[in-house]
Amino acid sequence: MTNYKKLHKLSIKNPNKFWGKIAEELFWYKKPEKILDDSNPPFFRWFVGGRTNLCYNAIDRWAKLDSHKDRSAYIYENPVNGVTKSISYSELLIYVQNIAGLLQQLGLKKGDRVIFYLPMSIEACAAALACVRLGIIHSIIFAGFSKDAIAVRIDDCKPKLIICGDAHERATKITPLKQIVDEAIETAEFKVPKVLVVNFGIKPYSPVEGRDLDWEKELEKCPIKEVECVQLKSDDISYILYTSGTSGKPKGAVRDTAGHMVALYYSIFSLYGCKKDSIYFATSDIGWVVGHSYTIYAPLIAGLTSIVYDGTPLHGAGGEENPGIWFATMSKLKTDVVFSSPTALRMLRKYPEEYITKHDLSNLKYLFLAGEPLDPATYEWAKRVLGKTQIIDNYWQTETGWPVLCNPVGVDNIPIVPGSPTFPTWGWNLLVVDENGKEVKHDMKGYLVARPPTPPGFMMTLWEDDERFVKAYYRVLPGNYYATGDYAIKNTEGYFFVLGRADEVIKVAAHRLGTREIEELLNSHKAVAENMVIGIADDVKGQVPIVLVVIKQGIEWNDIVKTELRETIRKGIGPIATPKEILCVSRLPKTRSGKVMRRIIKSIAEGKEIGDISTIEDRTAVEEVRDAIYSVIKTD
Repeated sequence: MTNYKKLHKLSIKNPNKFWGKIAEELFWYKKPEKILDDSNPPFFRWFVGGRTNLCYNAIDRWAKLDSHKDRSAYIYENPVNGVTKSISYSELLIYVQNIAGLLQQLGLKKGDRVIFYLPMSIEACAAALACVRLGIIHSIIFAGFSKDAIAVRIDDCKPKLIICGDAHERATKITPLKQIVDEAIETAEFKVPKVLVVNFGIKPYSPVEGRDLDWEKELEKCPIKEVECVQLKSDDISYILYTSGTSGKPKGAVRDTAGHMVALYYSIFSLYGCKKDSIYFATSDIGWVVGHSYTIYAPLIAGLTSIVYDGTPLHGAGGEENPGIWFATMSKLKTDVVFSSPTALRMLRKYPEEYITKHDLSNLKYLFLAGEPLDPATYEWAKRVLGKTQIIDNYWQTETGWPVLCNPVGVDNIPIVPGSPTFPTWGWNLLVVDENGKEVKHDMKGYLVARPPTPPGFMMTLWEDDERFVKAYYRVLPGNYYATGDYAIKNTEGYFFVLGRADEVIKVAAHRLGTREIEELLNSHKAVAENMVIGIADDVKGQVPIVLVVIKQGIEWNDIVKTELRETIRKGIGPIATPKEILCVSRLPKTRSGKVMRRIIKSIAEGKEIGDISTIEDRTAVEEVRDAIYSVIKTD
């Protein structure tokens, strides 16, 4: 661990030297006068006095090089429709300038906001780059959010333009994006002046006269074809990405320009082990932070090729079920570094391994997983199925923009400990503390926090709400720490184990049980593909656990398996954790990004309104879970 320890220590003790050296590898119109300004905590500012541009560093500098101008910047892959297309760095430069020219033609300027409601596409990625080229602040909304969710974001950031698609087809299911945007604009108080519609030819729509514009027609007739990058200050805002709040309106995480750029650039090599010829595949939608950081930006800032995947992990040609389609894509495009989620792998576990193993994955060196804790059982399964591919856990959040914990395979050879995302990354000074902000002993559970300053790439604040930023993240626990909101354990060797959200705790007869503790036990059972645990209200015990399991294909669900699972929990944790019920379902309700929608299942179990389910991947999964729960609970 010599390299890691040396670099991490430097990043904590002398961040100016550490980050200043990395920044020199990127392009600056004006070099920073000061690397870190920590005079107004917790509002830390990086590369103060510098001027640069994200788009220039992601495209222009590469398009000018003979070694890169013809290299694919993005490869778009739609397995359902059988479409593969790529755009080179030189072609992307022309396209982005054309889009930037159109934005100028429409009267947009530095500091204005644009909302995207687009599917995974080269158009969406190029539009984001066009925005940062001009200093226009973009906010990408996942193409699946409801009209009400969009309306809240419209009223918060007040965009001068929305760019949307006519519709989005995903595994033969069509989402009418333009229609939803129309309804959102009607719902919102702020009236959006212009809507630019990318017509993918999926669903006819009726344009609103005087407001709606056609993407292709406007690009074609726009006279502005060459647009220079705006020289932006280091702390000029690049984008707003909304993340759920525990209550009230969503929180708009604000990302800067230079800190974001420098952190992503270094992470792609030091943490993810990419080489100069790497082809990087992040399976996340660009509506989520992983898609922002590691589909649109990081691979291009590093001069690599990024895959833009428009599809699901379960559907291939014509929408037919194919749980090996991701791996077919990796084989076809010779991908060497992939970023996905533990949830997706747990979903794939229920299918025969041949769906994956039949593909040539000799190029696949690393599979990184984040989004939810990676349990040892899923790690061991992935390791066996993927053979020589290294399975690397990492942990981060929308707020952080890049990993907080990761095994830095690009700089060191650190032993993997299943269940742990390893060590803190550059600039992250992590502690595990109790409710009084005091550091706990090794191997004791506590709250995962970070001692300031936060490193480059971390959000600057919340959009137009500094007070909420401080209250939500720095006033949760004593000590002025950044509170991640997660429980964790740090062992004697310095490995961190993230135990899940601190609010995902079941309190059974005054005993506090983490849902992840139960889920990991069940995942170790040979019959279980994936599972989830929730706590529901109980008149006697306060709360009791309910378990939903998905069984592997070829295994029969019966009372014997059910009893084995119940005994696994009793032996592993104790009788206090015995669930009220264990229910078998064919699939768990998940968002299109692969996250289990715990809120929905908990609401069903407690007989409450389930609320908005517009982000759900398969609505029939909600019905199946509801029927399973009601068949037991409602008859008690």
